[in-house]
Amino acid sequence: MNVRAAAASVLFQVVDKGQSLSNVLPMEQQNIRPRDHALLQEICYGALRILPRLESIASELMESPLKGKQRVFHHLILVGIYQIGYMRIPAHAAVGETVEATKTLKGPRLRGLINAVLRNYQRNQEQLDQQSLSHNAGKYSHPSWLLKLLQNSYPQQWTEIIEANNQKAPMWLRVNHQHHSRDDYQQLLKNEGIDSTTHPEALDALKLATPCDVSLLPGFDKGWVSVQDAAAQLSLNYLQPKDGELILDCCAAPGGKTAHILERTNNSQVVAIDCDEQRLSRVHENLERLNLKAQVICGDARLPQEWWHGEQFDRILLDAPCSATGVIRRHPDIKWLRRADDIDALAELQREIFDAMWLKLKSGGTMVYATCSITPQENSEQVKAFLARTQDAQLIDSDPAQPGRQILPGEHDMDGFYYAVLKKA
Repeated sequence: MNVRAAAASVLFQVVDKGQSLSNVLPMEQQNIRPRDHALLQEICYGALRILPRLESIASELMESPLKGKQRVFHHLILVGIYQIGYMRIPAHAAVGETVEATKTLKGPRLRGLINAVLRNYQRNQEQLDQQSLSHNAGKYSHPSWLLKLLQNSYPQQWTEIIEANNQKAPMWLRVNHQHHSRDDYQQLLKNEGIDSTTHPEALDALKLATPCDVSLLPGFDKGWVSVQDAAAQLSLNYLQPKDGELILDCCAAPGGKTAHILERTNNSQVVAIDCDEQRLSRVHENLERLNLKAQVICGDARLPQEWWHGEQFDRILLDAPCSATGVIRRHPDIKWLRRADDIDALAELQREIFDAMWLKLKSGGTMVYATCSITPQENSEQVKAFLARTQDAQLIDSDPAQPGRQILPGEHDMDGFYYAVLKKA
């Protein structure tokens, strides 16, 4: 398939059909040449980051929008605009390849229209680009509800959050402590000409100067290293697992934190539970590559009595389902798939899981509540409410008036994450 046609198909499925980019992109990559995978990813991620700007430009160039069966060609126009305005592809090549994609998408009659629109953008690019930034949607590339939420929740930092959200995410590695120390593995990378830097808190984390294919990483197939953001790796700092303990990783898929616990402990029994059977397959794959063993269970975290009949746990990592507003730079489709009313629904689900999991924690045990969100409703307010209704819960190492730690996107070049540590009295 023409890679521009594949990109238009991805955008159509994400924006118009509400599908996840993480699900759609790999399927479309199967239809194009392997050497074009990176180009397809760059177009799709980039276009979704600045979608309102592209939509604004397209609306100025067209008398009426394409609808119905022609909607995929609307997204093909966005693909063309993005290439001309934001990529290093020569304009004539971007126009030619995008127009050629009409054949693949079975719309040759729209060839002339798409060619005219893209040529017009070429001629008037400076003016149209400036105009696309004249309103908040184009300037900030965030939906109005999320922009308002960030402004209200972070009056001093919201512009920095938005700027971080609209950047490409770095590639962080987690070094498997069972094979190498972080410093030793960093030297192995250096020997291969791969530059990296360490993190001040995440003891196994290395940030690559330039992202690369995992096949280029020394010993990746042997389990020496994994890809995981440094903020997610901090879960180990807060959980502080000990050898020989019974530990639950709740809502564990795709299994990075489960594996990290196992890499840093001996003789611990780790249980990984998630309600999504398909996502649990990733847990199994990661454990197999790393040669680690955990008890993997598919179940509803709100109903532990249906899947757990053993002892209470020494430690529970509750990585709660959330809005994922802290990882927008990795998943730009989140901005367009989430809705304002999702936050309240997710907060209610988190509350139910929080209460259910607390019953499975031993007296004296530790629970870490975590999300990859930056909304207070899912984080500090959620923990405050839990403490208010749970007499035997003690907050550790933070202020009850503002419980836990909120990591904002871009802090030490990390994703946005939240952690609160609780002990059962």
